[in-house]
Amino acid sequence: MAGTPEHLPGPVADWRQEAGLITLRCVQGAALRVHVLSDRILRFRFSPDGYFPDDFSYAIDPDFQAQPAALSVSATDAELQIRTAAAVCRIRLDSLHTAIEDLDGKTIVEDDKGFHWMEAEQGNPLVLMSKRARPGERYFGLGDKSCAANLRGKRLQNWNHDCFGYSETTDPLYRSIPFYYGLHAGIGYGVLFDNSFRTWFDFAMERDNATSFWAHGGELDCYVICGPSLLEVAAQYAQLTGRPELPPRWAMGFHQCRWSYFPEARVREIAATFRRLRIPCDALYLDIDYMDGYRCFTWNREHFPDPGRMIRELAADGFQTVVIIDPGIKIDPAYPVFREGLERQLYLRRTDGPFAQGKVWPGECYFPDFTRPEARSWWAELFRDLIRMDGVAAVWNDMNEPAIFDVESRTLPDDVRFDYDGHPCSHARAHNVYGMQMARATQEGLQRFGYPKRPFVITRASFAGGQRYSAVWTGDNVASWAHLRLANLQCQRLSISGYSFTGSDIGGFNDLPDGELFVRWLETGIFHPLCRVHSIGYHDFGNSAIDEDAVAANAARSIRNQEPWSFGEPFTALARKIIGLRYRLLPALYTAMRQYVTRGTPVLRPLYFSFQQDPGAWDREEEFLAGDHLLVCPVSKPGTVVQELYLPAGRWYRFHTGEPLEGGRLHQEPALPGRIPMFVRAGAALPWGPVRMHTGETGLEPAVLRVYAPSSGTVRSEWYEDAGEGYAYRSGEFLLRTFEVEGDLRQCTVRQLREGRYPAEASTLKIELYGLDAARFACEADGQPLRAWRNGPCIECWAPEGFGTLRLSALP
Repeated sequence: MAGTPEHLPGPVADWRQEAGLITLRCVQGAALRVHVLSDRILRFRFSPDGYFPDDFSYAIDPDFQAQPAALSVSATDAELQIRTAAAVCRIRLDSLHTAIEDLDGKTIVEDDKGFHWMEAEQGNPLVLMSKRARPGERYFGLGDKSCAANLRGKRLQNWNHDCFGYSETTDPLYRSIPFYYGLHAGIGYGVLFDNSFRTWFDFAMERDNATSFWAHGGELDCYVICGPSLLEVAAQYAQLTGRPELPPRWAMGFHQCRWSYFPEARVREIAATFRRLRIPCDALYLDIDYMDGYRCFTWNREHFPDPGRMIRELAADGFQTVVIIDPGIKIDPAYPVFREGLERQLYLRRTDGPFAQGKVWPGECYFPDFTRPEARSWWAELFRDLIRMDGVAAVWNDMNEPAIFDVESRTLPDDVRFDYDGHPCSHARAHNVYGMQMARATQEGLQRFGYPKRPFVITRASFAGGQRYSAVWTGDNVASWAHLRLANLQCQRLSISGYSFTGSDIGGFNDLPDGELFVRWLETGIFHPLCRVHSIGYHDFGNSAIDEDAVAANAARSIRNQEPWSFGEPFTALARKIIGLRYRLLPALYTAMRQYVTRGTPVLRPLYFSFQQDPGAWDREEEFLAGDHLLVCPVSKPGTVVQELYLPAGRWYRFHTGEPLEGGRLHQEPALPGRIPMFVRAGAALPWGPVRMHTGETGLEPAVLRVYAPSSGTVRSEWYEDAGEGYAYRSGEFLLRTFEVEGDLRQCTVRQLREGRYPAEASTLKIELYGLDAARFACEADGQPLRAWRNGPCIECWAPEGFGTLRLSALP
């Protein structure tokens, strides 16, 4: 593009308003449409020539409804002003430069050079936007990136890419989520660049006073979400791009996976060992070797002679079965799936007519056009036998960037044609949404044939908004301490980028961890909504694009297993303890997931995200909140016995001892393997469940409510329960308890509000109160005295499960 002239919009010739849509047209032909979607969400749609194509987006939730905003529009000779109940947008009439302020006149975000464009040989202009970067402004988000949390000083791109064994500097990765947060002077905002072409973001790298984003093709279509709270921005972004269905509860249990578990006897051996060793587990995964020659929707009958029987018997023992499905359909006239797709002409084509093909695991393959409704419907239909006949519970989509072997680009060529739901285009535009639309079709199959069970899909590749259809994981990582730290950072970043249901391959996919690394990775992974161990094993990869040196290194190992018992003692006992902790925390984590699917609040929240007014939190990377009140700082260095961490201002309690601590400073915490640095916010009410071998196990002691005395004020907590499966919760078969805890270290009052009609597990509830400074105390529920006693750091009592008000008070 060297020497290509840069074009600017120039002065505005006229403007008009139609309700919440304001259109400005420039003298030289460029145009801007500003759509006020709510008091806090403004959409800016720029056009170099004044033409706006059909308004179509995969990122925006089809069910999103603009909320009528109370707005006023006025103009002077210099600017147009759009005012809502939360923000003011100023547009300069000489240049189309925009600035958004809060109602106090503080700038939230403003243009630097603003919208501009450059002509391109292919006919698609290079569309660009630059915003002012303030001194000290920090940038977060952008989904799937392996660099530091603060993106300032980085230039990054979005192009879904198969990147086996990636590193801290690898870019791009598997998913494209062109959404970022800005934070300056305590003010937060978000920007979504809704463009599915390859996009770039420069966060004050080229110029330290400007942040820019651009694409070779498509529109400059961006949404600005005004905070000032980053948590509010996340909720608004989730409303805009969509929230998923509530997952089945088993999907938040512990999952075990490997490439590959076969034959059937090996799968049964793995299941039996979990139960014999009393290590909880809810799901077992079957990788590509369960298929007949890697042909999707088939079984290798030599390895799995009766898959339906195996899956039913595993389910009877509490194991759900998850199978992998890739997009490549083997070119084989004897293969019914291939023939049917060919007869219905549902595969992608090259520009000059032939079907696009590429080599993946089965050999040469064709690829369905998942951007075509008929292809998605056909794909969904293919799941009928896997789900209804065989009993498969969930599906794992892999290789769907789409990844292609033996070509430099690792994907299809740009001239491949896509339907794009009636908006025909090339691979250059459709590449980043391919995996997302595959996951959409897969979810449709699970919904169609799995009903009344809730669907659960995992995908490797996706795009903004893809959280509506699936969970994600961080891809083909490496068994190293560096990648353990990356897993923590990546999952935090994905969580605030709309993908709360996320996790990593615990222990590392490529290469093998030792026992210490495996246990430490478990300590991180139990807080990720997707808690799955996955590893590469050993395979003859043949002519694939996998690194042959990595294959040789794995083949030289004498131990290739990565189950919780693979490393011997004391690691087996530690793994059992840590996975058991996951199940004890499941009531709290399931509640956080329910908050995410109903409100859009991320499950994992970095410190800078939850404590944006605290400068001490801005550059902290490893600490995070899981839900509203639980703060965690995993260990990511070998030999650690003491972990340094930052506690934000306020009172916190050590989870393991109940000891109170004051925040606003660094702390040194004991952190031997098996002892995860964990803290609970003062005033929290945290549900604490029993250790179950799987989420469907019943007949155990009911959950406990752990209450942490506040230092002042009132703190709200929630505890959500339902059947864990099915859709009865939509018609009121759930129980949502809201606890309001107030008081201080001498007296504590817990008020309970209840919603829904799902029956509680027991008629009485055990309460553990931490932090009450008293040798003698009194306890009552709804005015009736209760017996209470001290047990180490806490005061315990049994209260009626449906109490309205519980009081614990110190006595003289």
